[in-house]
Order: sequence, then structure tokens, then C-alpha cells
Amino acid sequence: MNASFPAGTTTVDQSNTAPAGAKAPLSLMIAAPRGFCAGVDRAIEIVEKALERYGAPVYVRHEIVHNKYVVEGLMAKGAIFVEELDEVPDDVPVVFSAHGVPKSVPAEAQRRKLLYVDATCPLVSKVHRQAERLIEKDCHIIFVGHEGHPEVIGTMGQVEPGQMTLVESVEDVDKLPFEPEDNLAYITQTTLSVDDTKEVIDALVWRYPNIRGPKAEDICYATSNRQAAVKQIAEDCDLVLVIGAPNSSNSLRLVEVAERLGTPSYLIQRASEIDPAWLEGVETLGLTAGASAPEVLVREVVDRIAELRDVTEETVTAAEEKMVFKLPRQLLE
Repeated sequence: MNASFPAGTTTVDQSNTAPAGAKAPLSLMIAAPRGFCAGVDRAIEIVEKALERYGAPVYVRHEIVHNKYVVEGLMAKGAIFVEELDEVPDDVPVVFSAHGVPKSVPAEAQRRKLLYVDATCPLVSKVHRQAERLIEKDCHIIFVGHEGHPEVIGTMGQVEPGQMTLVESVEDVDKLPFEPEDNLAYITQTTLSVDDTKEVIDALVWRYPNIRGPKAEDICYATSNRQAAVKQIAEDCDLVLVIGAPNSSNSLRLVEVAERLGTPSYLIQRASEIDPAWLEGVETLGLTAGASAPEVLVREVVDRIAELRDVTEETVTAAEEKMVFKLPRQLLE
């Protein structure tokens, strides 16, 4: 299910003027990597395999990934999405979303003897295990993340209340009540802005020189790669479009990355949201997709742009991705 990145380059008239009635030329730079990451691929496949193995309906706690198109596609196959376990009947399987859940959720599922499948991204699970190990070392954890995001709720739910403090900004670091000699450690949400997170971590290390950090950064490879790809195209573009949901952290960060480089950017979910007025005066357009947006939506957007302008398409690759995560054993037996 790995996304492919077709170059699709077409030769067109490169002049800035077009005959009356003709579409004006537009250079379209498509970032790669983009779209589905290995964790999203795995989560969607888990729901599909669960439907095949157990039959419909299969309940899913929270959106499996933050993408309406994906969720509606799985609903059409028999998935039912709910927010809490008390909405799940006793005699049906339930899948936990890729964002991860607090420990209380599988504990409740076990108490009710529910059949559940955990689709938490392995890279999020890695952060959960880090938190557990740090608590075993009597550390207080500073968690860099966005309040209210499902991944943050799930990660903070791996420890007891009071053992982890959430910070979102350098200003939050300045307000922390701890002393430099306290036994502190930090971890981060996996879908943050690489640049913003570095600023927060630098502030933590400056204020608490002895604070422990992870051996490797917690921001996942897919988030970092997609941000790097946007950086590679944004300065050459007049506008960048990001395909993703408004509740998708990694998609919102891509908009921020482009805007930080001085390039206007819009977040869209579907091609129908494109305002033709956005393209007025635009000669070079950048396009990317968040980690939960499928490639079919990228092609849909390209087709819509091609209706408005005479497009020369170029794919700009910042990194190659070959990561694949195994499915849970219970779906392979």
C-alpha cells in the first residue's frame, strides 16, 4: 500500500502570456515524500483485515487516521467509528486508532472481555515505552505536544496523573515550576514541527542542563521527511497547497513550514475546496499531502488544477521511504 510518486512531466508553452481563451501556464511542483506513511498504511490495513476476519461491523475507537475520505471509505465497508468504548457493544471487535490510547482503554476492554486490535503506530508506541522507562527511573516527564490531540491524550495516559507535564511552547517552558537539579526528562509528540520543537527542546536544555532526552528524536521519520520536502519546494513557489484534515497535526505543520519560508499556503481536504482566485498571479504552485491523505486525493487535486491552468508537473523528491510495519499477530494467525 505504499504511495507512489509519479513524475508525469509534460511539456507546455512556458511563456507568461496565453492566447485569448487559452489556459495560462502553471508549473506544478509536487513534493515527495507525501501522503500515507507506514503507520497510516498499517492502521488502515488493520481495519480492512479485521473486517475480512471478523465480518462487519467492526468498531473503531476514534478516527483510525485523520482523513474524512479514508474514514468514509472504511465506513462503507462496515466500520463504525465511535469516540469511547461505552459506545461499543460487548459482542463485536474494536480497533484502537493509530494515534494511540491511554492505558485505561485496553484495561477497560479487557475488563469487558472485548476483542480488540491495537492499531497504534509503532513509532507512537515507542514513545509510550520511553515514558514507562523514564517513570521507572523516577523522572518527571516534560512532554512536548499539542493539548487535546489524541496522540497527546494517549501518551499522557501511559503514566499516572502528575508524572508528566505538557508544554507547547518556549513560553510554557519558562513557566515550569521545577528546579535545575530535579530529575527531569523530555519526550515529544511524533507529528510536531521539527523547527518549533527544536526551539522548545533548546529552551528545556538551557533551563535544565541535566534533563534527559531520547536517544533519537521522537518526531517520526514521515513527519520530518514531509516537512523537509516542503522546505525544498516552498521558496520556489508562489503558493503551496497541503492536502489534509484540519485536525491532522502533521498536515497543519506542513502549512506552517511553507508560511515560515514566506510562501502563502492553504490546507484543503478535497479538490472541490480550491478557489480559482487563489491561482491568480501564481506561476509556480507547490503541492503536498499530510501523512493520512491518500494519493488518490493528490491526483484529484492535480486534475482540478489542470482544468484551470495548463500544467507542467514536476515531482521534487527530498527522501526515499521504504518503511513497512508488521500487522498485529492476531490478524495473521
